[in-house]
Amino acid sequence: MSLTVGSVARLAGVTVRTLHHYDEIGLLKASGRSDAGYRRYADADLDRLQRILFYRELGLGLDQIKDVMTDGNADAVGHLRRQHAMLLDRIGRLERMASAVGKAMEARTMGINLTPEERFEVFGEFNPDDYATEVEERWGDTDAYRESAKRTARYTKADWERIKAQGQGAIERVVGAMNAGKPADSPEAMAGAEAHRQQISEAFYDCTYDIHLGLAEMYLADARFTATYEKIARGLAQYLHDAIKANAASQAG
Repeated sequence: MSLTVGSVARLAGVTVRTLHHYDEIGLLKASGRSDAGYRRYADADLDRLQRILFYRELGLGLDQIKDVMTDGNADAVGHLRRQHAMLLDRIGRLERMASAVGKAMEARTMGINLTPEERFEVFGEFNPDDYATEVEERWGDTDAYRESAKRTARYTKADWERIKAQGQGAIERVVGAMNAGKPADSPEAMAGAEAHRQQISEAFYDCTYDIHLGLAEMYLADARFTATYEKIARGLAQYLHDAIKANAASQAG
């Protein structure tokens, strides 16, 4: 049995564009073609795609995955051992990040100096105070929380309007790369992710690459943040998550 590119995309939770890109760079080529010349994917292709997506989830770039996948000394068990080791490493990193700041940190006491009318003009229906208790319980003992609270307590309406515009500008760069069909580890997407990180650092707290990775995880783990980005553009939450991971990996490398 073989599957069409659309069926594989739905099954794997990726886009057809992604599968086409993998084919173009030689990472995952369909093993068959229909009479009309369309790609057809066999079971072996699906197994390879599963390994590719696993390595992507672990933060490897496409070039790194290609090198790993073409390792002539690695059989299926070898790949599993390698994935297991990488998972253990990632678990350790996430445990160290457990006390770090998450995305909700951005909501801490936004607009504390604003009147209700000014707050509505800047944030619309969103009320940061609705999340203040949750944020303090989760991150109140971190340096980032204290720094953000200190900064935001001084911000005026003009400050918030500027910060909001800068944040939107960073996200628009990521959306632009996504809409242009650029992979999440492309220079354009990573530049948008870096602008996003720097905007947080300038407005709220020192957003290190590790903290930024923690935010990326929260964008997918917390349905509220996922929904926020999905309203801007379908697939943005996952794309931004992947771009942040790629950007952090490039800096670490």
